[in-house]
Amino acid sequence: MLTSPDQALLLARWQFAFTVSFHIIFPAISIGLASYLAVLEGLWLRTRNTVYRDLFFFWSKVFAVGFAMGVVSGVVMSYEFGTNWSGFSTVAGSVTGPLLAFEVMTAFFLEAGFLGIMLFGWHKVGPRAHFFATVMVATGTLISTFWILASNSWMQTPQGYALEDGRIVPVDWWQIVFNPSFPYRLVHMALAAFIVAATLVAACSAWHLLRGRGDAAIRKAFSMALWMLLVVVPIQIFVGDAHGINTREHQPAKIAAIEGLWETEHGGTALNLVGWPDMEREETRWAVKVPHLGSVILTHSWDGEIRGLKDFAPEDRPNSTIVFWSFRIMVGMGLLLLLMALAGLLLRRGGRLYANRFFQRFVLLMAPSGLIALLAGWITTEAGRQPWVVYGVLRTKDAVSAVSAQQVGTSLMIFVVVYFAVFGTGIYYMLKLMGKGPDLPRDAAEAAAPDTGKGAPRFDHRPLSRPTDPIDE
Repeated sequence: MLTSPDQALLLARWQFAFTVSFHIIFPAISIGLASYLAVLEGLWLRTRNTVYRDLFFFWSKVFAVGFAMGVVSGVVMSYEFGTNWSGFSTVAGSVTGPLLAFEVMTAFFLEAGFLGIMLFGWHKVGPRAHFFATVMVATGTLISTFWILASNSWMQTPQGYALEDGRIVPVDWWQIVFNPSFPYRLVHMALAAFIVAATLVAACSAWHLLRGRGDAAIRKAFSMALWMLLVVVPIQIFVGDAHGINTREHQPAKIAAIEGLWETEHGGTALNLVGWPDMEREETRWAVKVPHLGSVILTHSWDGEIRGLKDFAPEDRPNSTIVFWSFRIMVGMGLLLLLMALAGLLLRRGGRLYANRFFQRFVLLMAPSGLIALLAGWITTEAGRQPWVVYGVLRTKDAVSAVSAQQVGTSLMIFVVVYFAVFGTGIYYMLKLMGKGPDLPRDAAEAAAPDTGKGAPRFDHRPLSRPTDPIDE
């Protein structure tokens, strides 16, 4: 039976998980698409192939909607830090506050300064100036990733601080930013965003190929997305392996929970392929094991030792049931994406990439795979850090505000209703845009038309006014 403070803590965690889960979708799309737009515009400037230009116009509309949704959903985070997590803000705010401020002063200012030029300046500035603006927006999204991952990674592997009167005081900002897990998380997240964008572009192209539209723009986008996945997914697997070894070193309880490993096995650790970690019985039920494979993957040796969960006090263990399966969902999506990219390579060599409808249906089905892998990976990271909000320093139960379950429950219900209405509409609009596809071909008169369309100039400084085309045609 949960007490009222326990209920408030649980509801506050659910609320943060719900709002962050919505939020992380849009920045991931924005990060990936921003770099894709920079590549498209660069290729347009170099080759003057109008296919790249038209793809840039089309995907800039999808990017604009995703970017706006990301900004709006991100504002809620600061609200929750103040209302539900004042203990965290009080203890760790001197570190996380400046890191988020650095993001605003560098990434947000950069994006805000050039976003309008990128979205609406095609006919207002020179081609090179416009390309520079697009590159700056893409750079801004990556800088934002840098600071957010620095903050989150510090919460996972904190260093460079001192404790004074129960509060964390920054001592060495270099150590804080470049904490042990930061490089792995930064690269892992950036690559995940590229994969998210590539899966969306590939699936959108597959949708149009299946509907009989095989013009140059659709084929080019399909080909580019599959090349991107073929390059990035293997790199992501390599980075994920390095990230796992880093986690074993700095967060051994998390690795034990991910693997559903209860006992420390000497002479070689087996890998539980599937099973059901039971936190009450302290065992993984119905486990299918492969001897020594855990050691091979996590220590790169035949008999490497991995600490089991029973080496840690029960109150210091993450929920193995959650992270065991969230991790396997992430890995499963990654392997399916690798299979898809390799199949695309084989079809490309056989000249059947744009004709094989079975493969195109597979690519369409894989549209959400990048986002599913991203969310599953995030759940693994955050749930695996529990019961700590700052690993080894501040427990989650000590970070929550003195709020009642009724207060948190009410705001959670409001968030659920508003989020599904607002962001559900945004996602629907993005899907409709992608379903409509790029307008091809663009004649000279159309290409020279104002960016914002009839009646839109009054709002032409807002990202959401970039997609001016009706979607219900």
